[in-house]
Amino acid sequence: MYQNIVIRMPNWIGDAVMATPVIHDIRSAYPEAKITALCQGRAIASLLFGNPHLDEIFTFTRPNSFLRRQENRDLISRLRQGKYDLGILLPGSFSSAWWLWRGRVAKRVGFTTDFRGWLLTDRLEKPSVEEHLVVTYKRLLDPLDIPLSESEPELFLTEEERAAATLLLRQQQIPEKSRVIGINPGAAYGSAKCWLPDRFRALTEKLLEDPDVHILYFGDEAGAPLTSQICDGLGGRVTNLAGTTSLRELIALIEQLDLFLTGDSGPMHIAAALKTPLVALFGSTSEITTGPYKRGVVIHKHVSCSPCYQRTCPIDFRCMKQISVDEVYAAMQKASRSQQY
Repeated sequence: MYQNIVIRMPNWIGDAVMATPVIHDIRSAYPEAKITALCQGRAIASLLFGNPHLDEIFTFTRPNSFLRRQENRDLISRLRQGKYDLGILLPGSFSSAWWLWRGRVAKRVGFTTDFRGWLLTDRLEKPSVEEHLVVTYKRLLDPLDIPLSESEPELFLTEEERAAATLLLRQQQIPEKSRVIGINPGAAYGSAKCWLPDRFRALTEKLLEDPDVHILYFGDEAGAPLTSQICDGLGGRVTNLAGTTSLRELIALIEQLDLFLTGDSGPMHIAAALKTPLVALFGSTSEITTGPYKRGVVIHKHVSCSPCYQRTCPIDFRCMKQISVDEVYAAMQKASRSQQY
């Protein structure tokens, strides 16, 4: 029925990973359609590289305002040239609906959030019951008579990218038979999602008691100082890659790990999509809605103020302080032994 479909992808890396089942399900329903992913920024576009269910990835930079700026006209013009007969709006923002409306996308499906219902042709109320975001995104396909499926988040790598990741590990002088553990101590949303730096360091020292363990620390440029503080003086079996890898390189390295430790973050969802065994530490957010989908070991103390969804803790950070080094170490040992994918 629909021949030219545009999917407005979420703006956060983790959310975009959780949205990939929608791409899969739309392709299954419309195998002959041209499907375009509309992405704000290069990071989300990079995440989707190689996805066989997409025909095009359309990247744009967020316009500074709604008022007569050239980037606005360019975005609207590009959407109109696409002549899309169906648009799926995964973000709940007003602006995402506005651009598709101005771009003359014929059928616009989205949740009635942010006072944007009048911009949509097919309006859905966002579920009031707490559920995983993967499921919530799939509910947007209900007006298309596409039932809730069992599809899971997925990412795709080339053999060249895998080979480059293997080479990087060899360049770090990590023996092939080593147990390689990845640790991601930061989170783009804010420090409230992050375990304490001194506990990451203490845990690392405990993990290094096994002579076959090598540890890779990951993070973006903003988190590089924190990661350097944790890693300083820990020796040659700890490699700090924070701020040094592209997103595609990060994905390829996470796929190669034997185990991954992280908070609620984009890399956590990348690991889950790649079926890499993982342990996830939760505090300010809910694992029910944004936990690793259908896999992984989650530690969450469920203190009285959690989930608060604050970027920084306004009180005593009790949700993360109650997670001990020994508890995380035990969870990692269990995850590496028992997680079957």
